[in-house]
Amino acid sequence: MKITGIRMYQVDLPLHEGSYKWSGGNSVSVFDSTVVAVDTDAGITGWGEVCPLGPAYLPAYARGARTGIAELAPQLIGADPLALGILNERMDAAMRGHPYVKSAIDMACWDLLGKATGQPVATLMGGHVGDDFALYRAISQDTPDAMAARIAQYRSEGYTKFQLKVGSDADTDIARIHAAAAKLQPGDVLIADANTGWTQHVAMRVVDAVRDVNVYIEQPCMTYEQCLVVRRHTDRPFILDEVVDGIDMVVRGIADQAMDVINLKISKVGGLTKARQIRDLCVSVGIAMTIEDTWGGDIITAAIAHLAHSTPERFLFSATDFNSYVTVAFAEGAPQRKHGRLAASREPGLGVQPVMDVLGKPVQEWR
Repeated sequence: MKITGIRMYQVDLPLHEGSYKWSGGNSVSVFDSTVVAVDTDAGITGWGEVCPLGPAYLPAYARGARTGIAELAPQLIGADPLALGILNERMDAAMRGHPYVKSAIDMACWDLLGKATGQPVATLMGGHVGDDFALYRAISQDTPDAMAARIAQYRSEGYTKFQLKVGSDADTDIARIHAAAAKLQPGDVLIADANTGWTQHVAMRVVDAVRDVNVYIEQPCMTYEQCLVVRRHTDRPFILDEVVDGIDMVVRGIADQAMDVINLKISKVGGLTKARQIRDLCVSVGIAMTIEDTWGGDIITAAIAHLAHSTPERFLFSATDFNSYVTVAFAEGAPQRKHGRLAASREPGLGVQPVMDVLGKPVQEWR
């Protein structure tokens, strides 16, 4: 099988709740997502998606994804999309770094591999574990009382894991964590996610003030080294996210005992191929994972579902259903949340079929 063409689409994804806020005063109300179609000489098309969380979250932004794809796509015409290792080496040789640019292409080729073999991507990644898996719900940054009130709302939708967006001043964040913790019921899980927003001394104040609260601390500071200092200062379970940008950082974190959980974002590490490598390493050494991406719609939610559903249950801390956060659906067959849980499709590939009336015409294509 050979790649005969690549098409690129752009779709806006407004949020149901109006906006999404996190540390540093950052906020997004409409996500700019890029969808990629990889066409082949076998008449099969694979679909992928990449959707950065605005330009101020990671070294990634939506127009950069499209510019990078425009650089890579012509160099992939004629390549075998099913030879995923070779394809990734080809992309890495053609473009150093910029893993998020490569993610949608790699994702589309996994979709092709599933369709060509008649197997769901989850089967190819190890097999469906159970019938479904639990999701978490992110709680956009707001006042302590408003954030705490969201817990009852989201619990009514079936969620039992709640991720507070903290990362501002210490006193407010301490109040947020205590207010939210007071709303928890048996079996609930609370995560305080600073998204790199605390300086080291502020993080020290916060973790000391919540030392008796049943809460996970997620990515308190900007650098790995600062996070490691905080990790060694607290006995709260510890999650690393933004600094986990490749398998080398996971190896380093394991050696330093720097975390109990990682957030594994597909596009941050370059696609499903490299995400699966990290997933398998974490399973081997006993590190749990939240499997997700920076953001996205129906295709990214499907990709998350397949990687998460094929992960041993005791190592799957949580996952995300991004398509439930946004108002636009653009693919049939995408997984849908039911009572706070999600399941990957049993259809070949990712199990999604884009609705072309929603995607419209390609913004660019290569043959």
